[in-house]
Amino acid sequence: MTKDNLFKPGEKAVASGQYELIDSHGKPTGQEVTAIEGSPLPPTPEHQQHYRLVDPTKHKNM
Repeated sequence: MTKDNLFKPGEKAVASGQYELIDSHGKPTGQEVTAIEGSPLPPTPEHQQHYRLVDPTKHKNM
């Protein structure tokens, strides 16, 4: 996993979807948050944690 895939708390979500919480050692915690594109990612429970987009929202064409 590269640092390019990780987002800090407070950064704007690059896409709507599920973001996985990554611990300070780079391992998934099993927790996810839902974020909307352009909204800030929420604070993390512990210092040095980040988010990674794991399931972007799929939009249906209407």
